[in-house]
Amino acid sequence: MARVRPVIEDFAASMFGGFARRDQRAKGELYLRGLMLDGKRKSMQPMAARLGVDHQQLQQFVSTSTWDHFEVRRRLAVWAAGFVDPDALVIDDTGFPKDGKDSPGVARMYCGALGKTGNCQVGVSVHAVTDWASAAIDWRLFLPESWDDEKTADEQTAAEIRTRRARSQVPDEVRHREKWRLALDMLDEVTGEWGQSKRPVVADAGYGDATEFRLGLTERGLTYVLAVSPAATAHPAQAVPTTAAWVGNGRPPGPRYQDKPVDLKTLAMNAGRSAGKFVVWRHGTKKTPGNPAASMRSRFLALRVRPANRNIPRAADGSLPECWLLAEWPPGAAEPTDYWLSTLPADIRLRDLVRLAKIRWRIEHDYRELKDGLGLDHFEGRSWLGWHRHVTLAAVAQAICTQLRRTPKAPAQA
Repeated sequence: MARVRPVIEDFAASMFGGFARRDQRAKGELYLRGLMLDGKRKSMQPMAARLGVDHQQLQQFVSTSTWDHFEVRRRLAVWAAGFVDPDALVIDDTGFPKDGKDSPGVARMYCGALGKTGNCQVGVSVHAVTDWASAAIDWRLFLPESWDDEKTADEQTAAEIRTRRARSQVPDEVRHREKWRLALDMLDEVTGEWGQSKRPVVADAGYGDATEFRLGLTERGLTYVLAVSPAATAHPAQAVPTTAAWVGNGRPPGPRYQDKPVDLKTLAMNAGRSAGKFVVWRHGTKKTPGNPAASMRSRFLALRVRPANRNIPRAADGSLPECWLLAEWPPGAAEPTDYWLSTLPADIRLRDLVRLAKIRWRIEHDYRELKDGLGLDHFEGRSWLGWHRHVTLAAVAQAICTQLRRTPKAPAQA
């Protein structure tokens, strides 16, 4: 810590430079050091004990002090744009297991950290990502319907929800919104309010299967590579709508596809294994006798398709928009195992399409480092504001770690 403290102080000064008070900037730097010090638990009291301070200093800074965590995130996004120079913006979410029921947004729902349904909070995040680094630049805490008194007609239940919301200081304007809507809100913030460049959006099928999410990205001028279910349907790109002859009775028929759309698995199986090509998308670190280069390699096929859904707007001629269907068909597998839809350019190289589809691996690294090393899920406070501030500070701490890894030697403390 003595060796890297000057780096932490400089980074904290750039992130907290907008704070009005000097003591807030000092406590922000102190909190970052607490997150980065050795020690398994990164909640207030253990951190304060390691730092040799009263834990109420940290508690007050996170829960009640007047500083703008959105401004800190904006500065972090600006840093990431320059230092990381991301190839994509990756959307994901992660669970925070909880024992009680008073933490904001806590409910029984699927929790990836538990691998099952359990009592937890869920945070949705946006990451600026490239193959060598990533930064969690924005966060939202998912609020289930059970925390929204406007979602129930029973007045007694609504009153109980309002009591819980008041206890956790959930702002009145914050209501239940689907995770994909939270993701769009954050992308508006990152690429709109914060002025960051638009980059391809990558996410898992929890987001890719939401037609409204895909349409929302297109409306914002954002391309994407989104994992989807093989049960999603589409027409082959060469399919053309036709107009049936009008016999003069009733409303004239409009253009329509004569054949029904088929699921993505059928389209890939019809193309056949031979339509795919082997692609190396990353070189890992776990070398084996059969793979000394530790390369990540598989067979992929890319087809031009037209996703079919009643909510997708059609052109004047009745045609649906065209995009890529990417399917991974590993050696020895009887059928493809993973599917993506992408609006990246039609002339993109297959290896570039695959690399972006697979770049989500960085987020697994992010969450592991943030949770295991930097206490992302150790916050024990029960306020809405406190949670958002804590995860923001954990993301800043991770950014410092990224900068230290990229810098051969940190300067020694004078």
